[in-house]
Amino acid sequence: QLQLVESGGGLVQPGGSLRLSCAASGSRLERYTIGWFRQAPGKEREGVSCIGPLGSTSNVATSVKGRFTISRDNVKNTVYLQMNSLKPEDSGVYYCAAPWNSYWDICALVPDPGHYRYWGQGTQVTVSS
Repeated sequence: QLQLVESGGGLVQPGGSLRLSCAASGSRLERYTIGWFRQAPGKEREGVSCIGPLGSTSNVATSVKGRFTISRDNVKNTVYLQMNSLKPEDSGVYYCAAPWNSYWDICALVPDPGHYRYWGQGTQVTVSS
């Protein structure tokens, strides 16, 4: 089955940048919609960005629009989340996820288990002075 591993998190100053990676194994990631989600302590998980199969569609949450960019590298079987102009409220554990079926071109920003089946372990992002 598809397995996802996030990396690239860390501590960064406000206004700084990070690039998160979602590396896949077990299947070709280009076949799947990939969603990025984040969760701060004591808060519910929220959608950040998503990209459809082959990069045909994409979506970005209003809170990060203009600052975050999602992209694919099919050779490396990896989806990236480039995060610029980071704010303290961007802090949290960031997860990537894939739906139950390949080629589901539904780029949803809701962490609904009815849509997203496969999840990575998460990577911590902390934006602080």
